[in-house]
Amino acid sequence: MHEEDNNSCCCGTPGHPGGAAHGQRLGWHEYFMSVARLISRRATCTRGHIGAVIVRDHNILSTGYNGAPSGLPHCNDTNCRIYRSTHPDGTVEENCVNTIHAEINAIAQAAKHGVSIKDADIYITASPCIHCLKVLINVGIKTIYYEKPYKIGNIAELLRLSGVRLVQVTAEEA
Repeated sequence: MHEEDNNSCCCGTPGHPGGAAHGQRLGWHEYFMSVARLISRRATCTRGHIGAVIVRDHNILSTGYNGAPSGLPHCNDTNCRIYRSTHPDGTVEENCVNTIHAEINAIAQAAKHGVSIKDADIYITASPCIHCLKVLINVGIKTIYYEKPYKIGNIAELLRLSGVRLVQVTAEEA
């Protein structure tokens, strides 16, 4: 039988095998969060792998993952340099000196290529830290979709004041 004679489709068209759950088309949240998860696999940070996808009108504008700046050594067990900072409420946060967060890398990639991200949304595999949230507010991100919570209490006040929406995308939706 020639390929042209085969009526099945590998792309998951309804009524044909293949694709997501054999014909189930991915929803937008599932699609973009899946891309963020895939992007996170490029992360070079030894403490965690985070991926980010900036989207407007169902189009991917930019992506980023956490890791060292381009051309610099990646983190490993011997060069992961941690610094501690204390929040006004007394909680201590630890960050790596070498790592740029996924959200900032996605913003940097958009800037590097002249892509406007004003009024866009972002999908992140974990909610943003307070520093990344401040930058997301300044670049005009409207909605932050995240998979796993990360210190949500630290960003609640900024979210309230800025009007930026924070929406958890659960496994059922993604």
